Amino acid sequence: MTSIKVKFRPSATDGKEGSIYYQVIHNRAVRQIGTELRLYESEWDKRTASVRIYAEISDSRKKYLQAVAERIRWDCKCLQAVIARLERKGGNYTVDDVAGEFNSHPGGLSLFHFMQGIISQLKQLGRVRTSETYASALASFMSFRNGQDLLLCELGEDTALLYEAWLKGRGNCPNTVSFYMRILRAVYNRAVEKGLAEQKHPFKHVYTGIDKTVKRAVPLEAIRRIKGLDLTLKPHLDYARDMFLFSFYTRGMSFIDMAYLRKSDLKDGILTYRRRKTGQRLSVKWEPCMEEIVAKYKDAYNTEYLLPVITDPLADGRKQYRNAIYRVNTALKKVARLAGLAVPLTMYCARHGWASIAKSKNIPLSVISEGMGHDSEETTRIYLASLDTSVIDEANSLILNSL
Repeated sequence: MTSIKVKFRPSATDGKEGSIYYQVIHNRAVRQIGTELRLYESEWDKRTASVRIYAEISDSRKKYLQAVAERIRWDCKCLQAVIARLERKGGNYTVDDVAGEFNSHPGGLSLFHFMQGIISQLKQLGRVRTSETYASALASFMSFRNGQDLLLCELGEDTALLYEAWLKGRGNCPNTVSFYMRILRAVYNRAVEKGLAEQKHPFKHVYTGIDKTVKRAVPLEAIRRIKGLDLTLKPHLDYARDMFLFSFYTRGMSFIDMAYLRKSDLKDGILTYRRRKTGQRLSVKWEPCMEEIVAKYKDAYNTEYLLPVITDPLADGRKQYRNAIYRVNTALKKVARLAGLAVPLTMYCARHGWASIAKSKNIPLSVISEGMGHDSEETTRIYLASLDTSVIDEANSLILNSL
């Protein structure tokens, strides 16, 4: 049996703050664990071993004492979790083991802290996109919790179900709910692997599947209307329209791939790039409509990039891309209204638009890989990787000539 007691040590100097420490007792052995928490003797209730908060004190001091009380509560929960973990390992441990385990985790066994560690590790490994999805999931969960952390071992079925209900209540679609749940589940499973939590399968009653999404394709006539808009007096909409059309012209190239296109990627009438999502190398025949857009902006920015997305060579390129995609997608909503379209236009619509229009032109499914809308990206990659580039270029030319 292991017990934890919260103790207060008064200062040896009158009028100075004393300190809080924890006393761990196991098999009659005693170990003290110090903290940086400081209180005056009058602010400690020895009988209840808790912080005493007087009504007469200032608001700032009251907030400080409340924070101390919350920290003591959190530390005690962490110590209990450490003891439970050592018990699961067989129960053959000492008070030094308890103190060592507790001190080895600066953030305790906190879910937030553990997840932030994973995000940092992903960044160090160069997996920036994955780290951003984990950061997004963490921000969402922190919002659900109103910033209140919890221990990894406290993440249970009830919390998962409440979080799912919270996400749905905010209007998130099933795939978005599943996206956050799957990331949170991966974090939890990693904690279990490290022995920081016991596997209780907290996500078994929430949705973690993938629904087929409604394809956000736009018909050929809509593309013509978007192209035909006079946006001379609206340069931000004109820019967004140009980025959308460039994506469509290049067989639905993703915006992140467009952002990192270099001038050196265009050689002898062929634009060659590697998809950042899959690593697949693609080549696109350079068409006059593509050149028209590039030429429109070539004198505005002097960078190594083909398009005006990453325009400041001294600033973070990834951040510039993220800011640009947000601005472009926002502007495309206005472009859609001006073109009389009912769909919520985004850059991704260009990809599905090209695929669906290709299909309507009776281009073989092997060429368009079912409008690039297979159940898995792997299937799409296998199809496209096996094709002769000229076949794809002919398919693209057929579509562009219809405009």
